[in-house]
Amino acid sequence: MTSVFIGGSRAVSRFNSTILSKLDELVGRQCLILVGDANGADKAVQQHLASRGYEHVLVYCMDECRNNLGNWPTTNVTSPSSRRDFAYYAAKDKAMAQDAKCGIMLWDGKSKGTLNNIQELIRRGKKTLVYLAAERAFHKIVTERDLTALLERCDPNAVRRAQQTISAKLPAQLPL
Repeated sequence: MTSVFIGGSRAVSRFNSTILSKLDELVGRQCLILVGDANGADKAVQQHLASRGYEHVLVYCMDECRNNLGNWPTTNVTSPSSRRDFAYYAAKDKAMAQDAKCGIMLWDGKSKGTLNNIQELIRRGKKTLVYLAAERAFHKIVTERDLTALLERCDPNAVRRAQQTISAKLPAQLPL
């Protein structure tokens, strides 16, 4: 069973037919969906999968789950950070990126957490489909070059701010 890490921006919480079709495709393929417990895209993914009665879902949480709409099994992640900050929740996302075969990210072009997830998946050599909300389209990201091309489609100031937050809040990682 293929495991797919699905995540996204809190601002992407209403799904159009393009996103719903992709989720339904994963359900049809009986993929194991790894999803977080945040509001926004995570919760919307959970709502859709719960409405379909889909069982192959694993919800990743920190201390306790904020959202688990389908009462699915959970994986609790511990963080080196005790404060509930960017690094704290990034630990959960890093675990999903590690455990998944590939990823689907629903991105508003600004969210630092979603950008960090895309970078983490690519760093690990995992293919990622990125739904760019402004374009209402998916982009296949396999290489650093693909990611650079995607970032060029976004507001450069928003991308710069997100990159600065990621760099400042997380331990040093290998550059992309």
